[in-house]
Amino acid sequence: MIELFALRFLINLFFTFLVIRFIYYPQYKNKDFVFTFFLFNSILFVLCFLLAAADLKFGFAFGLFAMFSMFRYRTVTVPIGEMGYFFLVVTLGIINSIASLENYAMLILANSLLVGVTFLLGRFLTLTHENFQVLTYENLALVKPDQKALLLQDLIEKTGQPIHRVQVVKVDYQRGVAQLKAYYYSKDNETFSADAEA
Repeated sequence: MIELFALRFLINLFFTFLVIRFIYYPQYKNKDFVFTFFLFNSILFVLCFLLAAADLKFGFAFGLFAMFSMFRYRTVTVPIGEMGYFFLVVTLGIINSIASLENYAMLILANSLLVGVTFLLGRFLTLTHENFQVLTYENLALVKPDQKALLLQDLIEKTGQPIHRVQVVKVDYQRGVAQLKAYYYSKDNETFSADAEA
């Protein structure tokens, strides 16, 4: 039993290490989540392995997964990409602890498949995001439908962002300012300052 536990834990730790150190961390550089991912994975592995002997098996595993699928950090906002990695390390902990497989080649193949797909998606699926930022704009003369080209040019010069479209949120004629949504493409979910004035 001890040998089985140790072997399963080493397999789990190896593939979790590959995901966190060589796929997640180079992209996100968040040490806090690195610790959290390892901790959750290890706790879940030990918990599932020890309780699997009580014949709870896959019903228990799916119950845990459903519970963690509703999990949210209360103190910080977790980006959806990092939540994906969280679910992956949870899944690795579950399948490595309770999968009733005598053939370890199949267990290693399942782990390799999950890690490989994660690597390929993270490496080659670089989609372009359309981000936007709300701006306070003072030149009301350009906030007109027939001045769209000049407005875009002015915003590009002032913000330095490749803005391709603008939406007028509201216009305050008393203060002489307009609130705009400036849209631009980026490979990252980056935004320029929320307090930007153009």
